[in-house]
Amino acid sequence: MQLSDIPKLKHTNSNNFFLLCGPCAIEGEDMALRIAEKVITITNKLQIPYIFKGSFKKANRSRIDSFTGIGDEKALKILQKVSQTFDVPTVTDIHEVADAKKAAAYVDVLQIPAFLVRQTDLVVAAAKTGKVVNLKKGQFMSPEAMKHAVQKVKDAGSDKAWITDRGTMFGYQDMVVDFRGIPTMRQFAPTVLDVTHSLQQPNQSAGVTGGRPDMIETIARAGIVNHVDGLFIETHFNPANAKSDGANMLHLDNLEGLLTRLVAIRKTITSL
Repeated sequence: MQLSDIPKLKHTNSNNFFLLCGPCAIEGEDMALRIAEKVITITNKLQIPYIFKGSFKKANRSRIDSFTGIGDEKALKILQKVSQTFDVPTVTDIHEVADAKKAAAYVDVLQIPAFLVRQTDLVVAAAKTGKVVNLKKGQFMSPEAMKHAVQKVKDAGSDKAWITDRGTMFGYQDMVVDFRGIPTMRQFAPTVLDVTHSLQQPNQSAGVTGGRPDMIETIARAGIVNHVDGLFIETHFNPANAKSDGANMLHLDNLEGLLTRLVAIRKTITSL
């Protein structure tokens, strides 16, 4: 899998990590375009290969009254508009086999959620679209087990797969990142660290997932030092009012400073 396989992806020769970044969910056109424009300005300045992230629907929710989306077709068209407006690739997650073909008509990368990464039919359907497949490591899986998910993509006729680590369940209400898993998973496919989901605190009694956004830079720095190929960061200009995952998001105003420092760390370790 090469970054050059992704249409519209810029700065692939910069020797930087690549970035998947955007809101958790597509809440509307204005918010998506506003976030994309800001992130693109930053990533162009820092020469970071960038893919806009946004979920067209949220199927995994704690409560039945939680926000699930603005409508599949409407959200997918917004993702397409972001791509066309700013000439950047996009990624969204899929939850059912039928989602693969539907979403592939609008985005460049299909993401398999962590809870679903063992669902063979879903992984195969994503692979058969010809799009890059981003396989999120299950919170319940070892790094070594992810080689089987990657092999499913290969057996379906594609070599376009990444692995994304989003932490491992630690007790009932916390996540932990085992950085020993990064070199292990990089043997199987390019590996991304999902910084913000790794800081979730799930299974809260109120039915709303908590988080530790104060630890975002700590986790991101450790990922860069341990040679992750990419970072995944959810961001919003108003996390407190985001309709999904606001508790663990990075405020958009803090993104440039964080990425600037991470690029400096990347340059340092690659020169050693």
